[in-house]
Amino acid sequence: MTRTDAPLRPPSFQLAGQIIPAERLSPGLHVVATPIGNLGDITLRALGTLAGADVVACEDTRITRRLFDRYGIATPLVAYHEHNAESMRPRLMARIAEGAAVALVSDAGTPLVSDPGFKLVGAAIDAGYRVFPLPGASASLAALVAAGLPTDRFFFEGFLPPKSGARRSRIAELKALPATLVLYETGPRLAESLADLASGLGPRPAAVCRELTKAFEEVRRAALPDLAAHYETAGAPKGEIVLVIGPPEEAVASDDEIDAALNEALRTLSVKDAAAAVSAATGRPRREVYARALARGGAREPRGGARER
Repeated sequence: MTRTDAPLRPPSFQLAGQIIPAERLSPGLHVVATPIGNLGDITLRALGTLAGADVVACEDTRITRRLFDRYGIATPLVAYHEHNAESMRPRLMARIAEGAAVALVSDAGTPLVSDPGFKLVGAAIDAGYRVFPLPGASASLAALVAAGLPTDRFFFEGFLPPKSGARRSRIAELKALPATLVLYETGPRLAESLADLASGLGPRPAAVCRELTKAFEEVRRAALPDLAAHYETAGAPKGEIVLVIGPPEEAVASDDEIDAALNEALRTLSVKDAAAAVSAATGRPRREVYARALARGGAREPRGGARER
């Protein structure tokens, strides 16, 4: 099957002054992560895929061209962004139907994260075509690593609403999430968003990660109110910005709550079992809860004076 718009020369890319041939790809949609700033943050598989594809769909051909020029890639580029997605999507699907390998990239990072690639992937899946994911750089994950906040559970929110009322409502919905929050923001809205976040979430630890992997990379770590005050004074920063906000502190049961729980547990359990149950339910140290339980229910302790160890 003849594929249109194919490069005139055999597909290849350049690396360290050497020309490396690229293999032809299987038909389908190849979703390729590209650098978020430093052009060195590209995988060999991504380079081979971009060079071997029949066409590469990108948000801005000028930005992707810089990557192609750096690595000597000659694959044709077509623009695919939020303003032309409805008309361009059928054309890309038609190329795949003809047996072409279409690669999808965003301006920076992993496609589908805050860009229109989601609908193209959905269309390919609905039509029964293969979707090949090529992992790589991601601003949200890079910021999460650099922030120094808990990573065992995190929630990617993307951009908050631009208007303050809607933004505060959304922040109120996010408040109870037991996870680190990862958000994108623009420089002009940063101070206002941080002020709303500080008001809605309190003095949580946070990090403003700016221009990651680039020459002027900056990670500023502080409590939300302090960050809000800093950027209110410093003004709008330039570049791409990721906010990482620590999770809410786990509620610690008060002494009165511990005593009430012990009184209830001691109705049916021994001192030892009651202490274990209340400790597990509240997160308070077992030895501490046992001492409080012993003071209340010593008569239930088995003879022999069993001790909590």
